[in-house]
Amino acid sequence: MTKTLSLGQAPRGFIGRIRAIDAAACSSALAPTELESRLIEMGFVEDARVEILHEGMFGRDPIAVRVNNATVAIRRREALAIIVD
Repeated sequence: MTKTLSLGQAPRGFIGRIRAIDAAACSSALAPTELESRLIEMGFVEDARVEILHEGMFGRDPIAVRVNNATVAIRRREALAIIVD
């Protein structure tokens, strides 16, 4: 069994797969349903391959993430909604 964690907790260089989105588990300024919709639109869908490429200089925020073949920037607090393994 593989251990799951949120993408927001993962270190730079992490490579894994998305298992779920739990938008209620993070403290975003967006409503959970809106955050979930935005994440899905950016490609954060179940079973997508993710890799953390870069972290911001201050507070490790935002992070640059490769999702399948696209690279996007996301705030760590919103990345907490993405469950990976």
